[in-house]
Amino acid sequence: MTSHTDVLVIGAGPSGCVASAYLNKKGIKVKVVEKNHFPRFVIGESLLPRCMEHFEEAGLLDVLMQQGYEIKRGARFTRNEQVCEFHFDDKHGEGWDWTWQVPRADFDNVLAQEVLRQGVDLQFGAAVTGVAFDKMGNSSTTVHHEDGTTETIHAKFIIDSSGWGRVLPRILDLDKPSKLPRHSSIFTHVKDELRPAGFEGCRISFDILDKDTWLWIIPFSNGITSVGVVGGTTFFNGLVGTNTQVLRELLARFDRSRDRFATTDFLFEPVILKNVAQSVKQTHGKGFALTGNSAEFLDPVFSSGVTFATESGLLAAKLIAKELNGGAIDWQKDYSDYISRGVDVFATYVKEWYSGNLQKLFFAPNVNADIKRQICAVLAGYVWDETNPFVTKHDRVVKALAHVISL
Repeated sequence: MTSHTDVLVIGAGPSGCVASAYLNKKGIKVKVVEKNHFPRFVIGESLLPRCMEHFEEAGLLDVLMQQGYEIKRGARFTRNEQVCEFHFDDKHGEGWDWTWQVPRADFDNVLAQEVLRQGVDLQFGAAVTGVAFDKMGNSSTTVHHEDGTTETIHAKFIIDSSGWGRVLPRILDLDKPSKLPRHSSIFTHVKDELRPAGFEGCRISFDILDKDTWLWIIPFSNGITSVGVVGGTTFFNGLVGTNTQVLRELLARFDRSRDRFATTDFLFEPVILKNVAQSVKQTHGKGFALTGNSAEFLDPVFSSGVTFATESGLLAAKLIAKELNGGAIDWQKDYSDYISRGVDVFATYVKEWYSGNLQKLFFAPNVNADIKRQICAVLAGYVWDETNPFVTKHDRVVKALAHVISL
């Protein structure tokens, strides 16, 4: 079986849905292949305000607004008795001041069903097993369907939004080691029967055990809460027991939430992800672009994953639409360099989190209000805002301020 399309999108997560919905709106023939059937579980449940703009521009925001997801208006970081809170309505610059905490199985399915409703050709149970490009960048992609049939899809361009599947990096040997510290995570969902009443029980929290080890608590509007612990991979390698035993023992180390989760049932066997940071040699090539986790994944600590996925998915779609309509695109400058600027900002914040410098800033007494607003804008996902010195000087300012605080 053979088919033809202008753009083939691999993966129907947020990046693939935003890209395909945008292209479809522009009248470009697009086909999406997704290996799994939805709903399916995936991590990455805390969004950032920046991605709301992407859903809106792609025509996907209205259906998401109808779902009643838990609203996220900021984030709280705790360390022993110390508390640091950021409120997205008190940040530097313009932009959305809220977003959602979402169970991704449901969230991604809502997006995919809306893309289908809008007329996009989206096929589930379709696994990419091979890709070949000609000199012009036109591609032939081999797809195996669950019914045993094989399809060859000819496309002018491929957007790889396959996430952790990392289809093109695997096939084209584009993976490279991340420069970030090696960290791993263990997580599950719980029926949060001891959730505090009111706003306190709905807010996202990050509780710090030590410089390298921290707990996330992400409540959903359905009464379920996502809990997970992140720590150094060497630390994880020394843990003994089943995944359930390991997570139980780790949760007991966090004083603030110990009682809340001591007896609650895990809704599935906790999952361990080792060495979560991922990187690639290049994010585009002749006839393709990598978006979201298929290109880069940094760390769960600042919830940047979905925002980078939708930012890159939407940008790739815009550039492809322009190119297919005769426009000239410099993919290195207009795509890879742009995405890298945002990735580099968040990568600095991840590095300085685990170095301890950013934690010094978070928990310092009497932090300047403007500095806190500028950091808050970064945590809201506005990492391309060049009016923010915590963006433009990211590689120096956190370290310098932490040094001053230490004097």
